[in-house]
Amino acid sequence: MDITKFVVSHREKALLYGDYSTYHTSLSKKILNCRKKLNIATKKRGTFHPRNQVTAEQVAEDHDYIHLQLLTAERTWADAMAVKAAHSVETKGIGGKTRSHIVSRLEKGARTAKQLAEVLTQTASGASSVDILEARAYAALLRGAALFEKQHWEPCLKSYSVARIIYSALSTSAKNDIFKDLLSETIDPSIRYAAYQAQIPRTQPIAEIALKYFQHAGPELAAHIEKQNPAVLQHGDADAKQGAGGAPATLTWRGRDVKIEDAAIAIAWAAVGAEKAKLADKLSSAGSLAPRELAGAYDDILVTSQDAVDATKQAIDELKSEGVPQSDSRMQSLQITRTAVNYEMISWRIGRNRALIGQDDGAWLDFSAPSKKKKKQEQKQEQAEEALEQKGRDLTPGRQIAKLKEKVVLYDGILQSVESIKELPGVANDQELSAQLEATSQYFTALKSHAIAGNTVNALALVKHALDQCTAALPALSGSDDGKPAPRNIQVTNQHAGLLRDILGGELQRSRALVEIHSLNKSASASQTGGAGKPLSSRLFNYPTGGVDLNNIVTYPPQLEPIPVKPLFLDVAWNYIEYPAKQQQQQQQQQRPAAAVQDKSKGTEKEPEPEAKPQKRGWFGFGR
Repeated sequence: MDITKFVVSHREKALLYGDYSTYHTSLSKKILNCRKKLNIATKKRGTFHPRNQVTAEQVAEDHDYIHLQLLTAERTWADAMAVKAAHSVETKGIGGKTRSHIVSRLEKGARTAKQLAEVLTQTASGASSVDILEARAYAALLRGAALFEKQHWEPCLKSYSVARIIYSALSTSAKNDIFKDLLSETIDPSIRYAAYQAQIPRTQPIAEIALKYFQHAGPELAAHIEKQNPAVLQHGDADAKQGAGGAPATLTWRGRDVKIEDAAIAIAWAAVGAEKAKLADKLSSAGSLAPRELAGAYDDILVTSQDAVDATKQAIDELKSEGVPQSDSRMQSLQITRTAVNYEMISWRIGRNRALIGQDDGAWLDFSAPSKKKKKQEQKQEQAEEALEQKGRDLTPGRQIAKLKEKVVLYDGILQSVESIKELPGVANDQELSAQLEATSQYFTALKSHAIAGNTVNALALVKHALDQCTAALPALSGSDDGKPAPRNIQVTNQHAGLLRDILGGELQRSRALVEIHSLNKSASASQTGGAGKPLSSRLFNYPTGGVDLNNIVTYPPQLEPIPVKPLFLDVAWNYIEYPAKQQQQQQQQQRPAAAVQDKSKGTEKEPEPEAKPQKRGWFGFGR
């Protein structure tokens, strides 16, 4: 029948595009269509007759009768929520009449859901044990909401406890996220607030509160729950088995014991300890694992540590909403707990990245192992690369750089995680912890420095920088490995840093030798290409690494060589050069005026010759 899925899907679908009023309107239409389908709708202009209650035979004949009851209960719930949402923005809060209307609508929906649950318990209905539990949980959920608005905290806890126990049992058997969402978003916050109003200590877990108030439900309901998951009736929550009986009361951080006052934090912290033990057992029994498989083993502990962080944040937010100052002892304890659980979570995140990098944190440049699962074509390419390595030939620098880029991304993630730890409250004041974090950052910075490119001088500088970082980090690191395969986390030991220092020391000597060989080859090639035959005056732009030959300073005897000169200078100089042909033209021009004067004295008049206009020559009037 899927009662819970039917209700939740209708809520999500309606509220995705509208509000509670829209949901109320759509439910009215669906109820009318359902009645028409069942042929029980009042005809137009017909006489209204009171509707009879749904019987078990009708439910067995057609499941639409169940849907009709659910839609009717949901319509009253949507009406109550619409009124509550409309008056929630008022500064004075919800008044007496408005609250009374909300309560009456919720109680009507609870009565309708209770009638449906009673019908399903009958044998003639043909309902299964899961259907009966879902109907009882839905009725208890609406009854709890009505009692919550009436501010009757003890009965409210009883109703919500029934819903929580049932949904906890169904969530483990059905493996459905719908039940978990109802527990985390609706039921658990309501139980916590009602328990606070009922003056129940905050240290008591929600699972224990629910189990305590569930005892009034009766043996019949308990029998149905035992068929699904009997552990729920023992612990109250199937997911809290480890923390229900052995949840730690204190948390130790940097030699300081802090009392855990919130039950959710204690349960989550106990789960982190259990997952830590499981991870250690898995690594010790599994032998050698691939990096991907080794990193996958960290998923569970990352989830549990994140739960501890979320529980701590929620506890701090609740105290802030209650107006508790930062100087309060409870707030101080929660701040220390927050730093501890965040440090734990980030530490395992760093450990997962170290597992992905490979053995010895990637200190050895091993290009033979594949970094991820690839397709068939890429697998063939890897096989070809391995064949090249077996023949004694290395991979190309491009492929090596591509593999190193994957490691650099992981190193950057680790360095960012270390920086986030430094921002946690209280870390900056702890000098010892700050020194360890700085040394860890220097260690992974040294691992990040790689040099496989063709520039030997830059490679030498990178290796020298990495060695300096590793040497500076070594004194602040403490601890040593005992030889057992322990889970990796933020803790870096002296053995790790010492191994990296030895590797970088050998790499530094190798880089120095390569730079020296490169310099000698460069000077030798310069001498072989004829550079030694040129005089020193023509090689002033090159530094004489092999010394200066004082017998070959200039070329003697000097040879005639072309010198580049700008053409514009030659055009200007042309106007100042005296040539024989140019002198004859100037003499003829001087003789012409003298001949004209003689003809005028003889009385012969000649027409004056037009004056010759100067012609532009060359560039800008200069030239020939």
